[in-house]
Amino acid sequence: DGIHLLTQTGGADWDNWVKQTDQRIEAVFKLSATELLRTAQRNVPVDTGFLRSSLMVSINGEIPPANRSQGAPRPGPNISVVINGAKLGDTIVAGYTANYALFVEYGTSKMAPRRYLGRAVAQWPQIV
Repeated sequence: DGIHLLTQTGGADWDNWVKQTDQRIEAVFKLSATELLRTAQRNVPVDTGFLRSSLMVSINGEIPPANRSQGAPRPGPNISVVINGAKLGDTIVAGYTANYALFVEYGTSKMAPRRYLGRAVAQWPQIV
């Protein structure tokens, strides 16, 4: 079996196998996070496009406070570029900064919830 062969072939092969495994795990981490956010973006209801364009992503940090303006949000860095900068052990933080994002997600007394993010998160096992 593979483990028996690795133990017999020496440390260099074992180190290479561990390195490749870490690279694969990191690739799954990054691709899964990217696909989760793409799925959420596809789910966002679009009227003006402001909510969809307010998605911000950071590594091991915070997202900016809610954007109170209805004008075009200041574009953030490319989501894929930010996620590709992550390493195993990092935390990818993402959120919609439009001040009404939570109302659209969870609804109000006058509006049904749209669950654009919740529906994406529910697909996490299939995404991974």
